Amino acid sequence: MSKLYILFEHASGYALFRVREFEEIGMNIPQVEASVVDLSKFATVVKLVAFHPFQSGINALDNINSVSEGLVHDDLRTFLDTNLPKEKKRAKMILGVADSRVASSINELFSITCQHTGVVPELLRGLRLHFPNLVKGLTDQNQSKAQLGLGHAYSRAKVKFNVNRVDNMIIQSIALLDQLDKDINTFSMRIREWYGYHFPELIKIITDNYTYARVVHLIKNRKDFSIDRQEELETITMDSGKTAAVFEAMKTTIGMDISPIDLINIESFANRVIHLFDYRKSLQEYLKSKMGQVAPNLAMLIGEQVGARLIAHAGSLTNLAKYPASTIQILGAEKALFRALKTKGNTPKYGLIYHSSHIGKANTQNKGRISRYLANKCAIASRIDCFSDIPTSVFGDHLKQQVSDRLKFYDNGELPPKNVDVMKIALEEAEVEREQILVKEKKRRKKEKKRRKAAEAAAAAAELAE
Repeated sequence: MSKLYILFEHASGYALFRVREFEEIGMNIPQVEASVVDLSKFATVVKLVAFHPFQSGINALDNINSVSEGLVHDDLRTFLDTNLPKEKKRAKMILGVADSRVASSINELFSITCQHTGVVPELLRGLRLHFPNLVKGLTDQNQSKAQLGLGHAYSRAKVKFNVNRVDNMIIQSIALLDQLDKDINTFSMRIREWYGYHFPELIKIITDNYTYARVVHLIKNRKDFSIDRQEELETITMDSGKTAAVFEAMKTTIGMDISPIDLINIESFANRVIHLFDYRKSLQEYLKSKMGQVAPNLAMLIGEQVGARLIAHAGSLTNLAKYPASTIQILGAEKALFRALKTKGNTPKYGLIYHSSHIGKANTQNKGRISRYLANKCAIASRIDCFSDIPTSVFGDHLKQQVSDRLKFYDNGELPPKNVDVMKIALEEAEVEREQILVKEKKRRKKEKKRRKAAEAAAAAAELAE
């Protein structure tokens, strides 16, 4: 005669029940349905064998995530191994579970016959209804608190965005980068005019704005700057000829003398400009790394800055992925497009993608053709980036090569490889890279899990010590 056990996953822990007179119950499912509502009748049908409460909210969330994915958590494995009958008697028992995936996982681990149909759903319904009355020490208030807390945590984890793939940061970064370029140009012009009263010849010798600001910050008052500091100046200019020209110009300059208070302000302003240049470099590196995380294929194909501008102009990566290639081609040239439509003139051939290096390499007569082809590849790259779970830059690399091959075809008629063959190779390479990423992620999760368990054990030990 088979014995039926029921595994019930509750917000407060795991519970194992034994069903009395299973054979008779199985024949009379309507009677079970009627007895579920009445606690006195239902208590005669099931008996609590064991209950394992979760140690913390994090532990409960970890277990419920495993259950929802059809996996057997270590806690559940230990619980079943401890409280189920011994291996010799397990052949004559049936374990009722709510989820078929959990049933198959338990069957693989313990070689137990699992059931999730027939009378099992009705018994689980009764357990959900009367669970606080069947477990000692568990009240309705405690049950509702556990369910509410776990429900919020589980839902939050389900709807949580991947913080590494938020495209809002790209939109803000490229906007800030454009603003910094304007500010740096304005401030560089201002410092040239300001310091030009004291040393006007330096403007023609040092043409780079960043180098000019650093030289001004180093020289300060030209009368106090001696030939002994030539090496310091050369480390900034990186050119011995320019360094010699600066010292030569100091001897014959027509610049006026400058007061100490004016020099302090010029030095302070030059220092601010230098910091702005340094911040712009760090922001550009940040944008590059962010594009590598959010849209690696688009960044590989068209460049980080142009790709970021496309995302910012579309509003998000998802919006860009929804656009057809014809829209991406003229994205950023809306004024010219509407003006052309209004005057019935020629529509623009390209918008933001004009700044791509691919269009710059093309001949004048081929710029329109390559922009159309590039927009098509950008649409593909943005869709791959948007909808792939594990983004890689493999497709972007192959798409970039396709654009280069198309340019060669326009120049000398050399036929490029077929798109089907290229994508087949890209798919194989992407699959290999995804597997490598998954292995690394699995190792990272194991380390995180060990660290969390160690922290929980330390917290439990601290509580016992108190």
